[in-house]
Amino acid sequence: MVNARVERLCTDPELYIIRIDDDEIKYFEAAWYIPEGITYNAYLMKLKDAVVLFDTTKADYANLFLEKLRELVNPEEITHIIVHHTEPDHSGALPKVLEANNYKAQVIGTAFARNLLEGFYGKDVVKNFKVVKDGEEMSIGGKTFRFITVPWLHWPDTMITYVVEDRLIFSCDAGGGYSIPETIDDSDEEVVQRYLPHVAKYIVTVIGHYHKYIVQNIKKLKNLGIVDNARMILPGHGIAWCHNPRRIFEFYERVGAGVPEKDKVLVIYDSMYGFVERRMEIVLDELRKLGKKPVVYRFTDREAPAVSDILGEVPSAEAIIIGASTFEAEIHPRIRYTLFEILDKANYEKPVLIVGAFGWGGVAGRKIETLITRSKFDHVATVESKGMPTEEDEAKLREAVRKLVEWTS
Repeated sequence: MVNARVERLCTDPELYIIRIDDDEIKYFEAAWYIPEGITYNAYLMKLKDAVVLFDTTKADYANLFLEKLRELVNPEEITHIIVHHTEPDHSGALPKVLEANNYKAQVIGTAFARNLLEGFYGKDVVKNFKVVKDGEEMSIGGKTFRFITVPWLHWPDTMITYVVEDRLIFSCDAGGGYSIPETIDDSDEEVVQRYLPHVAKYIVTVIGHYHKYIVQNIKKLKNLGIVDNARMILPGHGIAWCHNPRRIFEFYERVGAGVPEKDKVLVIYDSMYGFVERRMEIVLDELRKLGKKPVVYRFTDREAPAVSDILGEVPSAEAIIIGASTFEAEIHPRIRYTLFEILDKANYEKPVLIVGAFGWGGVAGRKIETLITRSKFDHVATVESKGMPTEEDEAKLREAVRKLVEWTS
């Protein structure tokens, strides 16, 4: 059941979060399996002579959002609506909010945002639209609002708002994560620890294609002096960072840069009839003997993990091992799809070992090797052979694992 929460985040200024908890969604962007759900966060700030709404929510929940909004304010009293990112999970309810507002509010966003909003919802939503440029400041209700563009986090329209006097960063998708945390903010360390893996999964699936811009844009914000100085970082999904705000951008930086966890090796493979699996048992045994900590995802006749979960593991891996069957003179379809998404969403400079098995003709290993060598990943070795592995195959596999581990040293 979809729920909504309203909580005050601070009294000076008077600031509230309106959070929609969506546990009915199964595939974010109709692509990424998220049984953990997601939240859509909007914020309302009451100031002297101004009421500012930061983003809205998904169109499906517009009525629920308006119900919660009315607990805080008459929608007609809203003077400004800031649109950080026009993707419909944040802007879908905007037409209904403006209708309830009698179109009195000034809508603020980038020029790109204006064009997208008109395309999505028609001319009415932009008839009182103010285009702001990177670094532009506005005085609203006695506060200084600075608008900073962060394009490709993860659309070209994206910006953040920095409220100068109160050191508040409204960051929309930057800083967000999947799941429905039990707490509104980062006050409970156990909640945060459970939440961060969902953040990594979110970063890779949603922003991963543009992950270099994560590092670039956070560097930009740091150079402006607002990250280290921030009192709160308030994203459009997940936890509001009120106690240790720098932590979430530091986490984003690590994922964007692909900083590895010591000894973590990501192992992905298919096995139709046990031939690849037997090889991977040898590989895993050698990894553990060498002190590595394999994280394993396998596609078999009994299990098929979510590719979204696999993608979330890539940035923090020291190395990757891919095991694949040759299937109809191709890479097994499950591995092929997974590999294509890794190369698109999580393309990092990390060493890769390829392991293959075939019946009458080996193709998968060579095809994977071609894809890897055209990417940022470093190809270490390919070990591919027929049927069940022989003693000679086992020796080659163990040697290849040792070579992979040496690469990470």
